[in-house]
Amino acid sequence: MAFERLKTEIGILLTEMQNEPQDTNELALQIHAKLLELKAFGLPLPADLVALDEALQAEAENERMSLR
Repeated sequence: MAFERLKTEIGILLTEMQNEPQDTNELALQIHAKLLELKAFGLPLPADLVALDEALQAEAENERMSLR
């Protein structure tokens, strides 16, 4: 049950990312948090979402580095 709820929430977050790109950083943090929840429940992490999370984290790091 918790897994299905988390999958639905992640799907909603991904849709929001497509519709409101100005909030990408906040949504990326929320996706990361949802993946951590899945991990805490001992559930498998979807490979595509893990890859998306890693890409978003790298993008955020690049942005932070360019501001220095």
